[in-house]
Amino acid sequence: MPPSLPPSPSRRLALYALIVCALAVVAAVVSFVEGTVLIGVVWVLLAGLSSNMCWYYVKRGRAARRESVTG
Repeated sequence: MPPSLPPSPSRRLALYALIVCALAVVAAVVSFVEGTVLIGVVWVLLAGLSSNMCWYYVKRGRAARRESVTG
């Protein structure tokens, strides 16, 4: 069995962004349940931003992997 390679930086950043997104969604739900709508909206915006970052790093990692295979 070949040794496993460490995760690429793009993959690691995508994972961190996904974790931040999940935590922001939980924080938004808690804020809305407690009645603080303004803070909940801020958490929703942060969740959207981190979700976009996650997709960006996933696509960047796939493109880099494809480039290393074909290039």
